[in-house]
Amino acid sequence: MLYWLLYQKLYLYFRPFRIFQYETFRTAFATLTALLIMLLIGPFVIGKLREFQIGQYIREEGPKDHQKKAGTPTMGGVLIVIAVLLPTFLWSNLSDPFVWLVMGSMLAFGAIGFADDYIKVVHRRNLGLTGRAKMGGQFIAALGVALALIAMQEEGIYSAQMTVPFVKNFHPHLAPGFLTHLPFWGLLAFIPFVAFVALVLVGSSNAVNLTDGLDGLAIGCTIVAAGALTVLTYVSGHAVFSDYLELQRMPRVGELTIFCGSMVGASIGFLWYNAHPAEVFMGDVGSLAIGGAIGTVAVAIRQELLLPLIGGIFVLEALSVMLQVGSYKLRKKRIFKMAPLHHHFELLGWSESKVIVRFWIAALVFALLALTTLKLR
Repeated sequence: MLYWLLYQKLYLYFRPFRIFQYETFRTAFATLTALLIMLLIGPFVIGKLREFQIGQYIREEGPKDHQKKAGTPTMGGVLIVIAVLLPTFLWSNLSDPFVWLVMGSMLAFGAIGFADDYIKVVHRRNLGLTGRAKMGGQFIAALGVALALIAMQEEGIYSAQMTVPFVKNFHPHLAPGFLTHLPFWGLLAFIPFVAFVALVLVGSSNAVNLTDGLDGLAIGCTIVAAGALTVLTYVSGHAVFSDYLELQRMPRVGELTIFCGSMVGASIGFLWYNAHPAEVFMGDVGSLAIGGAIGTVAVAIRQELLLPLIGGIFVLEALSVMLQVGSYKLRKKRIFKMAPLHHHFELLGWSESKVIVRFWIAALVFALLALTTLKLR
């Protein structure tokens, strides 16, 4: 909105407003705006959550030390969604369809998490939506994102051509152009793309959700992942950098830099309240919204294959759950003392704060490795 008003409308009358054309300037101010929103309205929202007795219910099979966290205000993820979307709306170019796509994805996944949290609060238990309903909602949201991207490809502003890390001249296309013009095969050609997008988005949202088990763990890793995505969106949309790094040039995804910057600012602000000992938890409304947004940005800039490094801790947490469940079903034996992975280290004797900080360090190392792949081709 400010881009439209100050640059597109008033720039001709007041030349200094030309600074609003630069994505770097608007990203910096979007980050600060998100941080300011979080710090200003955070105490009010936390107070209201406590007043309405919207508290966390701790699962009985979890570590015993976590029982003392019962009753801590939850659903603080609503704060994150507001603090990300409002600065994005203010500072980005709203004529860019990628901006609306990512904001819509965050709202859709956040709505699923909100429904899950709301049921937990109303029924005063740790069980919200059924697994089938929750996964079904996530797949529907992911399908909406995939269909929107297909429509963008038809308009010539998006390509389903993938970028493969460490490989310069290999760009597999998930929706081959020679098939899309055939009557029957045209529809079938997009099935691999839709399935891949659904896998990325559902996997990403659930991975963040599983990581959200210790004070500040998930939001700290989000700061790192969102920071890496801020760099990737900027270079993908920049003519000089994308050419130098031999990336697929996507001019319009540059506006997603503002969204990613807003996510960084909102996450830093939320960490202020979520740091150990937490004053508020993000709940599923926050973790699903963040995971859905991260996955959507990765798909939009064609860096899905880098996502396991960008969100390395999220992936490890999800893998630990899958390995634990698979091992117990097949062998009746557990690999870890408890899953997700952070609980395993707690039961090994690590303090909660030590687990959190060490996982943050690992997340930073993973993100730096992801960024190094830009030139290692």
